[in-house]
Amino acid sequence: MASRRKGRIIAFQALYSWEATKPPVTDLMEFRWLDPDKRAALDEGTAMFSRALIAGVVENVDAVDAAIIKQLKNWDFSRLNRVDLAILRMSAYSLLFQDEVAPTIVIDEAVDISKEFGGDDSYRFVNGVLDAIRKSALADRGPRPVQ
Repeated sequence: MASRRKGRIIAFQALYSWEATKPPVTDLMEFRWLDPDKRAALDEGTAMFSRALIAGVVENVDAVDAAIIKQLKNWDFSRLNRVDLAILRMSAYSLLFQDEVAPTIVIDEAVDISKEFGGDDSYRFVNGVLDAIRKSALADRGPRPVQ
């Protein structure tokens, strides 16, 4: 669904901003950082989906970061660039807390967003970390019910 993709991109951008400048969460949730024309054109379904991702990450950032850190091999969390970190946080949150979203969709969307906004090899890194989080979450809670 195109609005979910757009919602993920907006959430990623908000989380990038949150990490970079720590604006009030209310500013993120009201999309004050978006161009006024884009904000006015934002449909309510996309906005609600973005808000759910943003709020979920912010409220669960310790658990989300712990899941990311657990999967980093020979890499220090503090060295993650902000683009990759925002994509990883948003997607790890979905993998850990949004059972209604298929893990393959979460990972595929994250890879596509990292190809668009990240560095040359970001998508490989993001894919590897998220797939490891998916496998770890599956081992911890068992398989998700078939949708």
